[in-house]
Amino acid sequence: MLDIHGLTASIGGKAILKGIDLSVPAGEIHAIMGPNGSGKSTLGYVLAGREDHSVTGGTVTFEGRDMLSMEPEARAAAGLFLAFQAPIELPGVNNANFIRTALNAVRRAHGESELDAVQFLKLARAELKRLAMPDDMLKRNVNVGFSGGEKKRNEVLQMTLLRPRFAVLDETDSGLDIDALKIVADGVNALRGPEFSALVITHHQRLLDHLVPNRVHVLAGGRIVRSGGPELAKELEKSGYGAMLAEAA
Repeated sequence: MLDIHGLTASIGGKAILKGIDLSVPAGEIHAIMGPNGSGKSTLGYVLAGREDHSVTGGTVTFEGRDMLSMEPEARAAAGLFLAFQAPIELPGVNNANFIRTALNAVRRAHGESELDAVQFLKLARAELKRLAMPDDMLKRNVNVGFSGGEKKRNEVLQMTLLRPRFAVLDETDSGLDIDALKIVADGVNALRGPEFSALVITHHQRLLDHLVPNRVHVLAGGRIVRSGGPELAKELEKSGYGAMLAEAA
């Protein structure tokens, strides 16, 4: 589904990604782990098309299409979703209207009819109930006054309603208590299937206990230095990055 070859990228002229090679087949969930400053979030932003992240080399193919030549909105319409590490607040923007506008934009891109307010609310309330979120979250402004956990669950609500083909979750588990963590993981697991893949950026084994990724990759110094099965995350939890980074140097 997603194939990355030799990807290099910089921010403000500083090289951050220094040759990423990664393939995520359809139906698989892969995890990216690594020390702070290794380029994990940069990789997510580059995939989403953030303007201040300059791609300096390599290719990214999404379902046979050159992703790097696509505008951010075209990537979203094609089925890419990015859950932010730190979701921003949008004062004055109603949460329900925001999500419905995004959902209808995707539906239009696929030649589907738009949902009216009644249809959307019925769909959204069903997902809210499953995510153990109160209905009044739809009435609030986007992320304004939300706790850290509420912001992350709101991202998962957006994802479950938009039903992307490929999701990048940038430390969606950070700051979550045990119950909220399971809710977020359940939201991702509910989408699992042959037409959905995900790249989960995390520091913690505890999220992966719920998601059980197909592959785990260690990103350090702008490169993937090691890949393995779910047991690799447990190894990192036990011994940290030190020995692995020394081995890769």
